[in-house]
Amino acid sequence: MRKIILCLLTLCLALPAFAERKQTFGTTDVHYSVFNSSFLQPDTAAATGLVRSKTEGVVTVAVLSNGQPLAARVDGEVKNLLGQSTPLAFRQVKEQNASYYLAQFPLEQREVLTFTINVKGSDGSSNSFSFNQEVFPDE
Repeated sequence: MRKIILCLLTLCLALPAFAERKQTFGTTDVHYSVFNSSFLQPDTAAATGLVRSKTEGVVTVAVLSNGQPLAARVDGEVKNLLGQSTPLAFRQVKEQNASYYLAQFPLEQREVLTFTINVKGSDGSSNSFSFNQEVFPDE
């Protein structure tokens, strides 16, 4: 499992250079990224329960409190420019010293999507944030 998480993190870091994608709420940091699931290695996708596809995207979320993983309930939605909404069903991937949340969404065409992420921490905190991301189906 450690190799899977390392692969996911490496993949996120290897994607085009974005500024750090993080939201901070007091002592809680929420790190997130979006990428096409076809970038995943087949064994990594299988181990995390993700579908590799040219028309499926992945949202990853990691929740940290004071630099330590914080158990959380993560949900959200993705909306296209026409306002059509798709719920995001996150599932947790646990590692020895880490915990990540993954959700997939359809990529139908090149477009700008708006993601809304809701994080309810085990410490009682509840935070939401939105961001825009241009996505591209793999051709």
